[in-house]
Amino acid sequence: MNNEEIFKFEKETADALAGFSDEELFSMVEQDELASEKITAPKYSYWHSVFRVFFKKKINIFMLVLLAAIILFAYLYPAFVEYDKYGNLLNSASKHLSPSKAMEQFGFSLHWLFGSGAAGQSTFDAVWYGARISISLATVCALINLTAGVLIGTIWGFSKRLDIIMTEIYNIVANVPYILFIAVMVMLFSASFWTMVFAMTVTGWLSIAYFIRTQVIIIRDREYNLASKCLGTSIFRIATRNILPFMTSVIVTLAATEIPSYISYESFLSYIGLGISDMSLGRLIYESQNSMLTPGWGFEFWSPVIVVSIITIVLYVVGQNLGDASDPRTHV
Repeated sequence: MNNEEIFKFEKETADALAGFSDEELFSMVEQDELASEKITAPKYSYWHSVFRVFFKKKINIFMLVLLAAIILFAYLYPAFVEYDKYGNLLNSASKHLSPSKAMEQFGFSLHWLFGSGAAGQSTFDAVWYGARISISLATVCALINLTAGVLIGTIWGFSKRLDIIMTEIYNIVANVPYILFIAVMVMLFSASFWTMVFAMTVTGWLSIAYFIRTQVIIIRDREYNLASKCLGTSIFRIATRNILPFMTSVIVTLAATEIPSYISYESFLSYIGLGISDMSLGRLIYESQNSMLTPGWGFEFWSPVIVVSIITIVLYVVGQNLGDASDPRTHV
């Protein structure tokens, strides 16, 4: 529109409105204090965004399916299949068989997928019985250490008096090799499941607590926490509402590294003869280590080694990627 057309349109509009009163032309808008406080923003759900980012990667879906298969075999398979280590002990032809020879001897079956062991037992059955014990041990240790580490670390980060004491304790304990400490504890007590749990958790939480303490110190003096403190908000509420939710991704990442590490510790200690007496994956590797160098017997040793490697890798990858997805900065 040119200037003449604009002027003509404005004149016609003014003439049309000239006959109306102010009450007819204008109406008062009621003021809503609650509505004025609302901020127009897209709907946001933290955990929905976490899973959206996590499942965006195809590798995570594959790893979750693999992890689900491992857990099903480790916990459901032994519940339906009776494992007898010495069931074929008197049958000399059933010992140290490769998968192909075991299936020739006993027929095609899932039991003989990994061959047979020194007592004629199914290596496949033994692996999944051992996986149940190893995964349970690692999960229990991780839950205890993470719970104690996060709670004590949070208090440690806020209390300056406790910080002096705990820092000295940490400086002493942290200089003792963790694997050596576990080995000594296992040697002092009977080598059982709960002995291993005690050995891994009596000081295992300390390094987690120190890490959480460092994170709390970084976050506690930020402006919004100082403002909350000035307004009279309790330390407990600041810790539970402002700090711990901020560290969700950090805690998930810690869990991703803790669970595989305990499986590795248990496997290593059992491999050198200091592990638990139960038939865990580490114990299975220890008992079959002589088969590693014997031609045709390698499946006894490498089957549990491969399974424990797959378990630790899958747990680590899933945990790390879930930790990355828990970071709100990845939700944009």
